[in-house]
Amino acid sequence: MSENTGLLSLQNGSDIRGIAITTPTHDATLTAERATKIGCAFVKWLQEEKKLPKEGQTLKIAIGQDSRLSGDELKQALFAGMQHEQVEILDCGLATTPAMFMATIYDDFKVDGSIMITASHLPFEYNGLKFFTRSGGAEHEDIEQILAIASDVSDEIEGEVKSTVIEKDLLTVYAQDLVDKIRKGIPENPNPEKPLTGRHIVVDAGNGAGGFFVEQVLKPLGADTSGSQFLDPDGSFPNHESNPDNKEAMNSLKEAVLTHKADLGIIFDTDVDRAALMDADGRAMNRNNLIALISAVLLKEQPGATIVTNSATSEHLGRFLIDLGGEQDLYLTGYRNVINRAIELDKKGKNAVLAIETSGHAALKENYFLDDGAYLIAKLLMADATLLAEGKSLSDLIKKLKQPLETMEYRFVLIEEPIFENGNRIIDSFKEYLRTKEDLSLVENHLEGVRANFSGRYGEGWFILRLSLHEPLLVWTMESDEEGKLPLLIEDLLPFFMEQKELDRTNIIIK
Repeated sequence: MSENTGLLSLQNGSDIRGIAITTPTHDATLTAERATKIGCAFVKWLQEEKKLPKEGQTLKIAIGQDSRLSGDELKQALFAGMQHEQVEILDCGLATTPAMFMATIYDDFKVDGSIMITASHLPFEYNGLKFFTRSGGAEHEDIEQILAIASDVSDEIEGEVKSTVIEKDLLTVYAQDLVDKIRKGIPENPNPEKPLTGRHIVVDAGNGAGGFFVEQVLKPLGADTSGSQFLDPDGSFPNHESNPDNKEAMNSLKEAVLTHKADLGIIFDTDVDRAALMDADGRAMNRNNLIALISAVLLKEQPGATIVTNSATSEHLGRFLIDLGGEQDLYLTGYRNVINRAIELDKKGKNAVLAIETSGHAALKENYFLDDGAYLIAKLLMADATLLAEGKSLSDLIKKLKQPLETMEYRFVLIEEPIFENGNRIIDSFKEYLRTKEDLSLVENHLEGVRANFSGRYGEGWFILRLSLHEPLLVWTMESDEEGKLPLLIEDLLPFFMEQKELDRTNIIIK
């Protein structure tokens, strides 16, 4: 593989991801050398494509990182790629993805662009880069341009050092902003400075960047945070996957909530652009429950609003949103996809107040359409305080959301290139295969993958098969309203997948 091809292969939708630490099974692809070229390219992209900085001003770029072991090396490499340009670089140290966007907004920062070094919940050897300007996160085509520019950067970047690097604490500013917003959002509280007094809230940061939420947000607001766990940044992720969409992680949070008799549990992913909750009874409020919860809050404030979700949401959720007087817009998986769809609909007058995925990415219109796990939690804490004053809880908001009795997810690893083409061929074949089966009804004109409803001997339910955006996987998600029926469905349909030579039939991930 040529160096140019190697750089271009790092694109992962609207960000960059690769292996940053060589392991016995994988060579590093996001190396310091490539990061240096990308740093240089980002400066050139801001200058040439965004026409920044404004005349008479110095280009300002902020760089932050999550807890990953390779973060420091990649950050220094980015600095090296920028050093021969007139750039003021703000080293924000440990930060979160949403905070790095806010660096373009806050008066004390007002940077032209920012970079977050993160690979979300992926294993420790991975890392990546997310890019922001004042107009929001980078788009797919922006990443293409940045990597194309990087491909033309010389292996030896030479010249006079013109940049300056200044260490500047962003996370404290971001945390105080959240504190101020929560205080303002609970106006009738008898203790306006500490409106969470009396609430016992456990946080699981998964050893990512979210530990700040305890010391810098919840405690100043008066909450009891005893029992919180895995707050220290540790890029080896020794306890569990830092992922609110992961069953092991959610079970760990559940155990903490029940053991410490907390009122609420909060969990973040590594870079805090995703989050989820656990109620006092150990009920998980992630995936469809999380979408229903924040939608209920927003639809009470803005009746008739539109909620944009990815395509893999349940039938029950759609009916729940309609019953609340809202409108659901099912769209393509990918946080930039649902965000851009919400922005588009909102401009057309649909009042799209929320773009959210079952993975936990949630972008509120009132918060720059930024997928921000900490702001999502802040908004729900405001609602929780209001409900508490009425003798209710957050769980009461979704008690009418019907729950499936059985859920299952199969992840099939694609082992033959080209991944995208082979994955889509299997999806098309699966669609035709399903047409031959009784008690299955295809959802025609579905935007993504193949979706079907089942009935009769399979009970009542639905499933979707789609390509993963971030990994070489076909993801088959299913839900049933009758216990004991999914095994029959799987028994009848699994042979189709076992016949596909592009799939690793010995490594099927079941969740």
